[in-house]
Amino acid sequence: MFANPLTRQITDFISGIGIPVQAGETPDNVVLPGILIDKGILVVDETKLKYPGDLLHEAGHLAVMTGAQRNVLYNDVSKNAGDEMAALAWSWAALVFLGLPPEVVFHAHGYKGESGWLIDTFSSGGNIGVPLLQWMGLTAEPGKAGQLGREAFPRMHRWLRE
Repeated sequence: MFANPLTRQITDFISGIGIPVQAGETPDNVVLPGILIDKGILVVDETKLKYPGDLLHEAGHLAVMTGAQRNVLYNDVSKNAGDEMAALAWSWAALVFLGLPPEVVFHAHGYKGESGWLIDTFSSGGNIGVPLLQWMGLTAEPGKAGQLGREAFPRMHRWLRE
C-alpha cells in the first residue's frame, strides 16, 4: 500500500493490532503532515508524510482511548496530559517491539525540542505514562509485573484499550 518500507512496516503493525489504516489524501490543516485521524481510522497521505514514526505516536493516541472514543475522533486527539503521556509510552513500546531506532518516533523535529530527553528517559528505564498503560490493562510497571502476571513494560499485554 505504501512505497516507503518504513511507512509500510509501521502501518502493517498498526493495522495488525486492530487500528484501521488507509491511504488517502489529507487536508493541510492536520496536526501532523500526512496523517489524519478519521473516526478511528488512520488516513495516511504518503506524499505529505514527513516522519513515518509520527504514525506510531498517533496510533498510540488511538490505542489508549476506549473504542467509543476512537470511533468519534476527527483530526485532533485529546489535549489531556495523561493521554499524551500514555501515547508516549505506547509509542516507545511499539518502536521497541518493531526493533526501530528511537529517533524514528522521537525525531528532532517533534516533541517541542524534548525528543532527546524522552529517548534518554525511556532508554534508562523511565516510566512516563507507564502507570496509565497499566491502569488501562495494556502492560505492567516493572515493579508490579510479577504480581499482575504480565510482562513488564516495554512489553505489552495488549495493544488496544477496550
